[in-house]
This record gives sequence, structure tokens and C-alpha cells, in this order.
Amino acid sequence: MPLSRILGVLTVSALALTGAANAEPIRIGLTLSATGPAASLGIPQRNSVALMPKQMSGQDVEYIVLDDASDASKAVANARKLIDENKVDVLIGSSTTPAALAMIDVAAEKHVPMIALAASAAIITPMDDRKHWAFKSPQNDSLMAEAIAAHMEKAGVKSVAFIGFNDAYGDGWLAEFTPAAARHHVTITTTEKYARPDTSVTGQVLKMIASKPEAVLVAGAGTPAALPQKTLRERGFTGVIYQTHGVANNDFLRVGGKDVEGTILPSGPILVAAQLPDSNPIKAVALDYITRYDAANGAGSVNNFGAHAYDAMLMIQGAVPAALAAGKPGTPEFRAGLRAGLEGLHNVTLDHGVTTMSPTDHNGFDERARVMVTVKDGHWALLP
Repeated sequence: MPLSRILGVLTVSALALTGAANAEPIRIGLTLSATGPAASLGIPQRNSVALMPKQMSGQDVEYIVLDDASDASKAVANARKLIDENKVDVLIGSSTTPAALAMIDVAAEKHVPMIALAASAAIITPMDDRKHWAFKSPQNDSLMAEAIAAHMEKAGVKSVAFIGFNDAYGDGWLAEFTPAAARHHVTITTTEKYARPDTSVTGQVLKMIASKPEAVLVAGAGTPAALPQKTLRERGFTGVIYQTHGVANNDFLRVGGKDVEGTILPSGPILVAAQLPDSNPIKAVALDYITRYDAANGAGSVNNFGAHAYDAMLMIQGAVPAALAAGKPGTPEFRAGLRAGLEGLHNVTLDHGVTTMSPTDHNGFDERARVMVTVKDGHWALLP
């Protein structure tokens, strides 16, 4: 080969390498509740970032993680900082429903897709121009409320008292569970509320016991959800206590101790992945995440909430090819392509279920994303 030809090839190769080195990475910004009342959710989510890939479709990926201290206003400030200063292409967060709901306006204003790590269906429904940019990785509370009401009917429960957070999480659960209970012929005897930081719910518990329910549903998340249950047991309530999928972590078992034995709740399949049949498509994906999380953070430390963050990453990974076809990372075209790619995900297996998105469904889970579990001898056990 002539020397001029060789030099020409070397020059082109050097330019290509320089271009690759200077290419903008895909920037993923996370605002998580690593401190505050929701820390038992945010800490495993933060820990899961270390397990996420550094490349997607051959493109470098950069993760920027901020703590919002379980505060909605801080989550909004973090979202603006991540977009305006860190130039992220997509947001993940926050860990709680109030914070995630507050972030929707920022995502819509900036035209940056966000994937919430909170349960309320109100984050993505009803679909409108604001929620056009919002997605979520946890199961909708509506999907889980139906499972609880169906289990009550099957178990012969006719009446239930309700206590939930006095915020969008508790309100959303009451709104979803009320019609589900009616469909399954379960009467709600009373509804009570409490705040996440509360240290006593004695007054609310006494009112619930006085209404003579056969069961109680606690609509809380993380370790604060153990407080009503412990108080109910201390006051002599012997009926069945149901919780939501917001408590599906080992910190709830640790804080609740013997008082949460026998608790029944719906959960993502990852909580009992090893107990699933081999034919379940979620089992292999979930066990892979569990193995790597436990290796990094200690045996038995994995929980549902970290997997919600990892699932958000898997959703982004599935959408990146469509985004790259639309534009380069760091551009409005790439972000719009990423939003469209998320909306077009079809039959993608995650740690919590199999998702198929659509313009009207930005969660995409069906019944495969839930199982009923109980606490047996201090551990999570799959119910038949």
C-alpha cells in the first residue's frame, strides 16, 4: 500500500477514535430518597446504580445520583439541577409517590422522559400532555389493590379497616382499593390516616378496632408501615393484617419483628424469585439481579425497591436503539426518541414483570407482575 494511502487510513482512524472519545455519553440522572422516612426504599435503589452497565448499544453511559431526603420539593430541585446543570437525557425517581408526582411538571416542561420509582397510578394516568413524558417501573397500586381484595374474598373476609399515609400514596391506595373491595363484597368499616414520620398511631388504631373489622389494610411504604401493625398487635387485634407492596423489603421485617408475622401482601415476583417455578419468565432475570446485588451488598440484602431502579435502567436500555436512531445523546432529538422508545417497549422481561407499553399505558405490567406473599417465620413466603 502506498505511504500516502497508509497515512490517509491512519488519519481517518485517528479522527474516528477522537470522535468516539469526544462523543457525549448518555446521561441518566437519579433523584432518590437515600435519607429521610423513605430511606429504606432509596438506599437499595442507590446501591443498584453500581450494578448498572456503563455502556448501552455501544454508547458510554454516565449516572448522576442525588439524594432528595424523602422531600418532594427537594426532588423537584434535584430534577431541575440534573436537567439544567448535568444535562441528563432521562430522569429516574423519585422513590415516593408525592415526590414523583411533583417531578412530572419538570419533565414535561423540559421535554425529558422520567421513570418514577413510586407505585401510584396517578403518576401516569389519566394520560395527558404532562404525563406524556412520565413512565414508572413499579406496579400500579390499582393492579395490587385488586389482588388484595380478591384474596380477601377468597379467604372469606367480609370487613376491613383501612389506614394509610396522609399523602398521595395513601390517598391513591384508598381510591383504588375502595372500588376493588366493593367488587369483591368487602365492606370498609373505617378509614384512618397518619404521617410518615409519626411515632404514634394509637388514636387511629383504637378507632379501627372499635369498628370491629375482620381484617386491616395498611397503605404505607417502607419501615413507617410497620407502626400501625405493631400498634394493632399491642392493642390486641388478632385479625389478618394486609400491607401493600410498599413494604416488600427486609427492613420491614426487621422493624416489625414478631408483630408482622402472618402479614399478607401483593409483591413483585422478585421478592420470592427462588420460590417461583422455572417456567416463570421473570425468574432468571430476577435471580441474576439478586445474585449480583447480594454479592455487592451482603447476602440477603436484596429487596423490591432496588429492583425497581434496576428495572428503570432495563427500560431505558431497551429504548436506547430508537433514541440513537433519532439523534445523538444530549440533544432534544435523542430525548424525544428515548421517550418514544420507552412507549414502544414490547414484551420486555424485567425483574418485576413483563412490560408492554403503549401511548396510554406507561407502565405496561399485567398479572404476571404480582404474586401474593406472607411473612412466615420471619421470612417472605409465596402463597399458593
